[in-house]
Amino acid sequence: MNYKIGFIGMGSMGCALADGFIKKGLAQASNISAFAPNQDKLKSNSEAIGFIPKDSLQSLCESSDILIMACKPDKVKEVLKAAPLNGKALLSIAAGWDFDKYQEALAEKIPLQYIMPNTPAKIGKGVFLFEKKNSFDSQMRDFVIKLFRGLGSVEELESGLMKIGMAISGCGPAFADLMMEAFGDAAVKYGIPRETAYRLIARTLEGSAALQAESGLHPGVLKDQVSSPAGTTIVGVSSLEEHGFRNACIKAIDAIMALNTR
Repeated sequence: MNYKIGFIGMGSMGCALADGFIKKGLAQASNISAFAPNQDKLKSNSEAIGFIPKDSLQSLCESSDILIMACKPDKVKEVLKAAPLNGKALLSIAAGWDFDKYQEALAEKIPLQYIMPNTPAKIGKGVFLFEKKNSFDSQMRDFVIKLFRGLGSVEELESGLMKIGMAISGCGPAFADLMMEAFGDAAVKYGIPRETAYRLIARTLEGSAALQAESGLHPGVLKDQVSSPAGTTIVGVSSLEEHGFRNACIKAIDAIMALNTR
């Protein structure tokens, strides 16, 4: 079934999803529309991507089968008060707005699904966390899962695991970027041009991640395969351990989880 999809808000993630759906043939441009308060920016994005811009929230809701809540989390309550949902299916990518939170905020019971995307969705390498608790019927949920699998991978998590999942896949790209920048600086320090350095690091991380995903081997096993006795790699590993690399990674997640429980 060709569901009509309406984006409430069209920021960077909304644009990435709409662009991906259209370019990969997952949904027709004529079946995707969006509303955002900044009409000039919305029209500019629609010309670049191909979706249909709407001049009001009411018009968007009336013309859509599935609404994607893609506005900032602090705007969701305001949108819910103004949006004539009338039983429309609601798919939310607004951080923190899970199934139970919507149930508390909504006066009417509508089909709901909470999803957390990440930025690599822009190039079809996204990770999409689907909350297992939802009220989509099987046909619509199958459609949505297929839609998002076209832009990366889908993982289903229990409601209580969505926050830690978001800390890993949602915040993880920034940690990977930080590591690329740091190793890039080291490469530049020893003479490699910066653009070349970033290519080396990016491809190394990409290949290493793909190898683990496809082989299913424990990361420690893969690390051991590169670490020859008295070799260069184990010296580097030893230095990372000495400076608390793994502990720093765990502490970063601890800090995010502490913030999420406030």
